[in-house]
Amino acid sequence: MSPPPHQTQLPDWDGLKLRVRTLIGSHRVMIFSKSYCPYCNKVKELFRSLGVEYYALELDVTADGPSIQQVLVELTNQRTVPNVFVNGRHVGGCDSTFQAYQNGSLQKLLGDSKDAEPYEYDLIIIGGGSGGLACSKEAAVLGKKVMVLDYVVPTPLGTSWGLGGTCVNVGCIPKKLMHQAALLGQALQDSRKYGWQYEEQVKHNWEIMVEAIQNYISSLNWGYRVSLREKSVTYLNSYGEFVEPHKIKATNRKGQVTYHTAETFVLATGERPRYLGIPGAKEYCITSDDLFSLPYCPGKTLVVGASYVALECAGFLAGLGLDVTVMVRSILLRGFDQEMAEKVGAHMETHGVKFIRKFVPSQVEKLEEGMPGRLKVTAKSTEGPEVFEGEYNTVLIAIGRDACTRNIGLETIGVKINEKNGKVPVNDEEQTNVPYVYAIGDILDGKLELTPVAIQAGKLLARRLYGGSSTKCDYINVPTTVFTPLEYGSCGLAEERAVEEYGKQNLEVFHNLFWPLEWTIPERDNNTCYAKIICSKHDNNRVIGFHVLGPNAGEVTQGFAAAIKCGLTKELLDETIGIHPTCAEVFTTMDITKSSGQDISQRGC
Repeated sequence: MSPPPHQTQLPDWDGLKLRVRTLIGSHRVMIFSKSYCPYCNKVKELFRSLGVEYYALELDVTADGPSIQQVLVELTNQRTVPNVFVNGRHVGGCDSTFQAYQNGSLQKLLGDSKDAEPYEYDLIIIGGGSGGLACSKEAAVLGKKVMVLDYVVPTPLGTSWGLGGTCVNVGCIPKKLMHQAALLGQALQDSRKYGWQYEEQVKHNWEIMVEAIQNYISSLNWGYRVSLREKSVTYLNSYGEFVEPHKIKATNRKGQVTYHTAETFVLATGERPRYLGIPGAKEYCITSDDLFSLPYCPGKTLVVGASYVALECAGFLAGLGLDVTVMVRSILLRGFDQEMAEKVGAHMETHGVKFIRKFVPSQVEKLEEGMPGRLKVTAKSTEGPEVFEGEYNTVLIAIGRDACTRNIGLETIGVKINEKNGKVPVNDEEQTNVPYVYAIGDILDGKLELTPVAIQAGKLLARRLYGGSSTKCDYINVPTTVFTPLEYGSCGLAEERAVEEYGKQNLEVFHNLFWPLEWTIPERDNNTCYAKIICSKHDNNRVIGFHVLGPNAGEVTQGFAAAIKCGLTKELLDETIGIHPTCAEVFTTMDITKSSGQDISQRGC
C-alpha cells in the first residue's frame, strides 16, 4: 500500500541501526565517509600507508546516507565525517584517528585482529650517518628496540668506507684535517719571520697525511659500532629497501637477504656527489668520496664546481703546494652571501688558485695511465662558442650532491619525494606524507644540509616519538663555516636575502676590514679579512645576518650564533667589551655603515 500523497515515508530506524552495526562488526576498519571530504581522504591514506584494508561507505552517494549519519550520531555522539571504527571500536574523526596513531593506541586496536603480527622492531633507521646514529641511540636510551641499516654503495672507482656517514668518512672530518695540514704549511712560511730557522727543505708527503687521517677515521668507525652495541641497537651493514608497508628487505655485500618489520621508520640516507653527464666523467674523474683516501698525491688538479666542497678542496690542495685550477659555471658559493663569496675567491686567487669562469667540461679523456695519470679536459663556454682544452693529473668533480632516495622502495609504500631533486617533503615534525615514516638530515626538502642539524633533528625526533617531548628542531639562524684557506663563517641571512625579505631601506649594514695580529709580523694579507652584520632598522637593529671572513671563523661564528638566537642587537654588541687582541673583537667596535661610503681599510691591528 503506497503512502498518501505528500507524505514522506519514515526510515526503518531499527533496520538502519542493524545495518550500521553489521558494517562495523564485519570490517576490521570501517570508515563512514563522504567522497568529497579531504579529511576522509586523509584518513583513508593513513590506513593505505599502514597496509590495512578498510571499507568506506560514502554517505553522500548512498540513498539513505543522511539517515545513516543520524544513526551514527545516536551511536557515537559524532555529527561529522569521517567516522572511523577499528575492530568494532569507535575511534572518531580525522583528528582523533591521527592522535590515536601518534600515541600508538590505533596500532593496538589494529593489533586486536587475530591475523595481525607484532612488529620485529619499534624503530628501523635507514642510514648510519650522523643523524641516523643520533636518532637510534636516543630511541634506544628511551627503551625502544631499534635497528640501523647502513650500506655504502662504492664509487665508480671502488671507494667505500665504514659506519658514520659522509661527515666522518668523506666530509667534515677529513676535510678539516686536510685544511689544517695546509694551514700548517702557511704557518711554516710565517715562522721564519718569527725567528725560526731551519735548513732542510720542507716538503709535504701526501701518503703520510692520508694514512694518519684514515687511521683516525677508522677509530671513529669502531667507536660508533661499540656505542650502538652498548645501547643494544642492532646494526646491519646492509642496503635497506621497502617491499611493503612496515617491511624492508636488507641486502648485505654478499647478496644475502633478510626481511624486517617495524612500527616506525626514519629515513637518514643522506646524499652522494653528483657526476657530470659527459664522456669520461665516471671513468676518469674523482669526487670528494674518493679524495680523502686517495693512495697517491693528486698532482696538478682541476676542480669542477663552485660549491663549498669545491672551494674547500681546491683551497687545501693548493695549500699543500699543488697546482690547482677551479672551473666555475656561474657564481661561487650559491646560496651564500655573494659579497663574501667573491672575497673568498679573490683570496684564493691571490694565493695561487687559478679560476676558469663561465666554462663547463664537455669531455674528459685519458692520455696516460698512472698514479696519478694524465687527463685531457675539453670545456665549452657558457656564453659563446669558445672551447677550452687543458691537461691535468686529476679532475675532481664537486658540482653538488643528490639525495639517496630513489632506490629504496619509497614508491612502494607511497612516500612522496620532490621528483626534481629527490628530496623528501616533511612537516615541522620531520614526518613524511606516510605517517609511520619520518626523514632527517640532508635529504629533507628545503632544509639545511649540515651535520649538526641532522644530529639535533634526530635526537629531538626520538624524544618526541618516545620521550613525551614536544620540542621541534629549529632550522632558523643555524651557523655554518666554509673552511676555505681564509675561513668564512655565517649565521642568519645573506645580504641579498635580507634585502629581498626586508627591503634595502629597512636595513643597516655595518662592516669593517681587519688585520689579524698574527699576520702583521709576516706582513701578509692586510685588508683581506672582513666582518659584516646586517641589522633590521625597525626591530631595534636586531642582527639578522652575521658574516666573518678570517682565521678561525668557525670558532668566532659559533659564539655569536648563541647571541643571535637570543635576539642580539647592534646596541648589545656595542655594549660588549671585546677581548684584545683578537679577530672577534671587531664586532664590538663596528661603527661604519655601508650606506655611509666611508673607507674601511686598516693600517694596524
